[in-house]
Amino acid sequence: MFIPRNLTQHLEKQLQQFPIVSLTGPRQSGKTTLLKKSFPDYQYFNLERLDFREMISIDPLGFLNSIGTHIIFDEVQNTPDLFHYLQVISDERNTPGQYILSGSQSFLLNAKIAQSLAGRVHITHLFPFDLTEIQYDNNELYSSIWKGFYPRLFEFGINPNDFYPSYISTYVERDIRSLKAIENLNTFARFLGLCAGRVGQVLNLSSLANDTGITVNTAKSWLSLLEASFIIFQLQPYYKNYSKRLIKSPKLYFYDTGLASSLLQIKNAEMLKTHYLYGALFENLIIAEIVKKQNHSGKQPSVYYWRESNGTEIDCIIEKGNSEIMAIEIKGGATFNKDYLRNLKNFPAMDTSVSKYIIYAATDNVKIDNVNLISWNNFTVFLNEFI
Repeated sequence: MFIPRNLTQHLEKQLQQFPIVSLTGPRQSGKTTLLKKSFPDYQYFNLERLDFREMISIDPLGFLNSIGTHIIFDEVQNTPDLFHYLQVISDERNTPGQYILSGSQSFLLNAKIAQSLAGRVHITHLFPFDLTEIQYDNNELYSSIWKGFYPRLFEFGINPNDFYPSYISTYVERDIRSLKAIENLNTFARFLGLCAGRVGQVLNLSSLANDTGITVNTAKSWLSLLEASFIIFQLQPYYKNYSKRLIKSPKLYFYDTGLASSLLQIKNAEMLKTHYLYGALFENLIIAEIVKKQNHSGKQPSVYYWRESNGTEIDCIIEKGNSEIMAIEIKGGATFNKDYLRNLKNFPAMDTSVSKYIIYAATDNVKIDNVNLISWNNFTVFLNEFI
């Protein structure tokens, strides 16, 4: 069962403008399925196959000339020598939509693109499903957080307790070994679990490094690896105004709450109801959905958070051009509490227009003063209309 992806429309548009389009994202996010189903007129080569790689290594230019255009090269980072020849061929033909390059290891792929294909390629990212792509039960909030959004969970009905441990093991053993020489993979796996325990928190590198038993520089390097392989992202602070009063460290989030839940040893959705990190995981879910929705719509993510040294914090700031920002508080409770409004009321006046929202785990949409309360049940409508 193929579930159409929001990113397809953006890919089609870019293939009409650029000779080469690059598609990266985490393993198992559905890149190959999207490309095969959405672009059936493109010839497909999986460069994890040794026979294809050998043909290319013998005569790269001859190989490219023999197969023509409208080609998908999957896991193209496995053939680094190919990139120079792609540059030569694409320049000679000077037409859009010649090649689609796909890969899970953006660190390696983007390095090769920067070296050989700068100015010729448009880079896009595909993440696990966003909520607007799938049919989900509005009442299954805890299940959505625990299950996550990797396509195989939906297509084959795999239990998250079976999927994620294998996914994590494969990721650590395969991708991390190839990206960087890490002597102790068990220590890296512990580091990954400690990151899951810090979702929604301002990043404290010293604390994270000490708890793992590594240096701060190693922690920085490992965080970069996790970002390059689309496991985590860091939400930067918004400080265009009042910069001296603001906290300037990023906050840590996972692209998929199912993966974070597995790392936290959450075995079923019921456990979330009383878990001490439920609120942080709900916040992670909302912010990750906003980031995925922007990416899948072909937009540059413009998501931040706001935190002053006096404790005033806004969970999510979305910059909409130069004239408007959206200030969003995220609350995991299903019952409105007047304290939900406090930080939004204390949010300082800006030069730009500010619209204020609270997203909470309720069933009713209401407006109090100038703050719109958006229920979890209507979150996909919010994503489609405003993000």
